[in-house]
Amino acid sequence: MTAASPDTVSGLLREIADVGTDPVRGGYSRPVHSSAETELREWFVAQASRRGLDVETDRNGIVWAWHAPGGRRDGAIVTGSHLDSVPGGGAYDGPLGVASALVAFDRLAERADLHGAADRPRAIAVFPEEEGSRFGVACLGSRLLAGAIDPDRARALTDADGETFADVTARAGLDPAGLGPDPDALARIDTFVELHVEQGRGLVDLDRPIAVASSILGHGRWRVSVEGEGNHAGSTLMADRRDPMVAAARLVVRVRELASRVPDARATVGRLLPTPGGTNVIASRVDLWLDVRHPDDATTNGLVEEIRQAALLCAAEEGCTARMTEESLSPTVDFDARLRDDLAAALDAPVLSTGAGHDAGVLKDHVRTAMLFVRNPTGVSHSPAEDVEDADAEAGAEALAVALASLLVD
Repeated sequence: MTAASPDTVSGLLREIADVGTDPVRGGYSRPVHSSAETELREWFVAQASRRGLDVETDRNGIVWAWHAPGGRRDGAIVTGSHLDSVPGGGAYDGPLGVASALVAFDRLAERADLHGAADRPRAIAVFPEEEGSRFGVACLGSRLLAGAIDPDRARALTDADGETFADVTARAGLDPAGLGPDPDALARIDTFVELHVEQGRGLVDLDRPIAVASSILGHGRWRVSVEGEGNHAGSTLMADRRDPMVAAARLVVRVRELASRVPDARATVGRLLPTPGGTNVIASRVDLWLDVRHPDDATTNGLVEEIRQAALLCAAEEGCTARMTEESLSPTVDFDARLRDDLAAALDAPVLSTGAGHDAGVLKDHVRTAMLFVRNPTGVSHSPAEDVEDADAEAGAEALAVALASLLVD
């Protein structure tokens, strides 16, 4: 790692700029419990410890860094984000929120106007597997914490190499049997505020550096498995084929057509996996992963059902079968309206919705939550083109410090 000033967000991010770089895709690939994500977690622990924060990793793999004078942790004001990434992701999705939290805590420690509130418990939380890039379920750490996923299902999740989440968790030093709801940890949180790079062009178009979130679009992920007949690419006549790859290709196009008919809908097939995957082999099965989002949950459900029927038809036309399985589903989230408006007024910031999921959205039904967005001049995310200018990064940390300070004295 390259040494840099620990007192700025941009300086902290430069310290980790060489961790998890992807020479093939570009950007960063930092799946949960990989060597890259582990190194980032160790970096965070070192940074938090240097600031005198008490660091612990809970049974769901969430890292907590506490400012808790006298050991009191109830009624805490919490911020944080994640350190894992999508394959070939950008430098800011997740780490910006973690680095900004560290700098915001520095700013709070410098403030003399907090008086007794300076001793109120506060913490930074780093959530594992937010992106779901390794085990397929987004926000897995916060879902486990909040009881939004069955622990047995979580333990049985497998990655591309066939390793279960239970096995990988055990190798990381955690007890898989301990995974699951943690009401005591949730009860300690009064308010959670997550800062994140904006994953769109809202702030670019408004020419503003910071925004407060209003809502998160409802979204989910589904796995479609199309099964046909594996065979030899050279000896099997075209008329004799039951090729699931052709059916899957038809479905990808159909997904785009169906979603384009629904105002404000988004539907994406971003991953496709043939089995066995040989160049001269007709696949026996093709799995593809579908992401669907819309502000209205009923509309999301309707679009998903249309896609399900399209999958059955596309498969049947090629002599194949298809089945569609839900992997995760998050309804539309509306953040606490009073907190949203208070923060927007305190920061003189606009209010924006987002189509991207976040840990704050999972926690919303259990604790008071809010989000801040920092301008991304490219408007591109989940890509190496994702960007944040240094001045905006520092403005975001200052805004987070102001937001946390207002909550500490509330």
